[in-house]
Amino acid sequence: MRVIRDAVALRAATQGWKAQGERIALVPTMGYLHAGHLALVARAREVAPRVIATIFVNPTQFAPHEDLGRYPRDEVGDIAKLEAAGCDLLFAPDVATVYPPGFATRITMMGPAEGLEGTHRPQMFGGVALVCTRLFGLCAADVAVFGEKDWQQVMVVRQVVQDLALPLTIETVPTIRAEDGLALSSRNAYLDAEARQRATALHAALQHAAARLRVGAPAEAACGEAEARLREAGFRQVDYVALRRAEDFAEMARLDAPGRLLGAAWLGQVRLIDNIPV
Repeated sequence: MRVIRDAVALRAATQGWKAQGERIALVPTMGYLHAGHLALVARAREVAPRVIATIFVNPTQFAPHEDLGRYPRDEVGDIAKLEAAGCDLLFAPDVATVYPPGFATRITMMGPAEGLEGTHRPQMFGGVALVCTRLFGLCAADVAVFGEKDWQQVMVVRQVVQDLALPLTIETVPTIRAEDGLALSSRNAYLDAEARQRATALHAALQHAAARLRVGAPAEAACGEAEARLREAGFRQVDYVALRRAEDFAEMARLDAPGRLLGAAWLGQVRLIDNIPV
């Protein structure tokens, strides 16, 4: 696996593949890789002969008070995992490569970016849209693969690709979980042993709400019960538990079409998110 850090060398590599008629699949990450990321690489290998992974902790999606500076990092370990997974190339740029001097573009997102994460992290989706659009172009990607754990993010990226007529498709991979149900996340590294045990309550609360929705309960009642369960389990703050239509992320009063049940809550200083199809 080649490790490239500058845009010129990256362009040379991708142009060589394109000249041979090879499609390129991209797996954008912020590093500190786990089995969920490697599932994305595996899917990328299924849909294209060439796979690029990126590791870039994107500053434009972090607010000043968030964890940009302490986001977990392990590039040496990440490289070993990507090599073992059969990745062809790792693009690991610095900030000046992704956003060079004079870079002046910003993206304002509406639609699926509104509400939920868009309310609690208002800077996030503009930053996600910007970095993804930049990486799609730099890597000459024909397809990009994302995990369903960040479902609202998936909806935002799909909207950007559609609205800007970007020449690639978006693939998704279901959330990879630990045996006890906790969705794998790089930020799980922040959890101490006690919090790690309590963290399973988020998935359990979503499952409870999904069961209530399936028998006709209103979304407000089912989500309210899930929030109460999270507080009982020791979560200090519940940002939301909400039902959205899977197709377009519209709000739903009842489960009358395929949906996504999403939740975000705080265990101490650690914010966890999860979602399940319903």
